[in-house]
Amino acid sequence: MTNSDAVLSYGGQELRKYDNDRFLTCLFAPADRREALFALFAFNVEIAKTREVVTEPVLGQIRLQWWHDSIGEVYDRGDEAGVRRHEVLQPLAEAIRRFDLTRSHFETLIEAREADLTDEPPADQTCLSSYAEVTSAPLNLLALEILGVRDAAAAKAARHVGIAWSLTGLLRAVPFHARSHRLYLPKDLLDRHGVPEQRLFDLKPPEGLRAVIAEVAAQARTHLDEARALRGQVPRNAHPALLTASLADTYLRAIAKAGNDVFAPRVLMPHPFRQVKLALRAMTGRY
Repeated sequence: MTNSDAVLSYGGQELRKYDNDRFLTCLFAPADRREALFALFAFNVEIAKTREVVTEPVLGQIRLQWWHDSIGEVYDRGDEAGVRRHEVLQPLAEAIRRFDLTRSHFETLIEAREADLTDEPPADQTCLSSYAEVTSAPLNLLALEILGVRDAAAAKAARHVGIAWSLTGLLRAVPFHARSHRLYLPKDLLDRHGVPEQRLFDLKPPEGLRAVIAEVAAQARTHLDEARALRGQVPRNAHPALLTASLADTYLRAIAKAGNDVFAPRVLMPHPFRQVKLALRAMTGRY
């Protein structure tokens, strides 16, 4: 453990290690809200990695059910005695009580991860967008609640940012998923552009994949545009929950510069100046 690890909570350490982009956005939140955000996003890491840590779908279902039941107990019992012992759950329970977080958002996030257990690609872009929304938008809404924001414009912007961020992440993760014989690109696009699944699983993507990536990237940019159209209506204290929009921009540009080749090294690497970009966005009140 490094000296910087020693001053971070368990949730902060997990987030910095497994979701460093969101960790960086948390640093721009008020200090008294930061630990709650760490706990929230560390919870997301726990459920998002379900497919990677189980060998059978039924084990993944058991894991997700544990989270569903555990969070349900936090709401139903309402005191510390009712919280199961877990490094992420206990601080998350504290955040739930302190900020009166919406239960249904957690339930949506957990249920959405069941789709990961099927290994079936989305049928079309509508299905992909729906998956991106349910796995990311409720997380942004919960982050807004921690930041004390519950108005309609911020919620709408958070939904669009969440979808854009999820789509961008899925594009960058295509090589990782392909190695595990998983695919999150729309099947109709793959068929239209002549991209057999097996070629991706063999890590020999045909030229048509670039066209598929371009269409999904355009979908992500549309959601970013929709979110930014609301910027004048979104309160300043909501911005830390929306800063992933800036990072999505950065990664989408990297994909475009690589000719929509998501197997290119520059796409897979974190951007070296993302901290600076986030700081500039935060200072200027933009996302």
